[in-house]
Amino acid sequence: MSNDSSFVQKSGDDYILQVKAFPKSSKNEIDGVQAGRLRVKVTSPPEKGKANAATIALLAKALKVSKSDVELVKGETSQQKTFRIRNLTAFPFDHPAFVQK
Repeated sequence: MSNDSSFVQKSGDDYILQVKAFPKSSKNEIDGVQAGRLRVKVTSPPEKGKANAATIALLAKALKVSKSDVELVKGETSQQKTFRIRNLTAFPFDHPAFVQK
């Protein structure tokens, strides 16, 4: 496994994350990086924004920021999503969840 930072870019004071979401998974987890995207699995179904809300909550917890600091900017109804992360002093590339599979 290697550290692949292609899924995250710095944009001013914020970070932009490229995510591939997997709703209706067996558990909530960040499952590493694959093909330049952070794999995020959530148990919530992809209906009425439930999976997006669960993804935001999971990212916020992993990055130790508030949910209001995680904004879905692209891909509301797609598996391919783009998130803006505010108030993150440094991206935790050494965290096991952010390692390429």
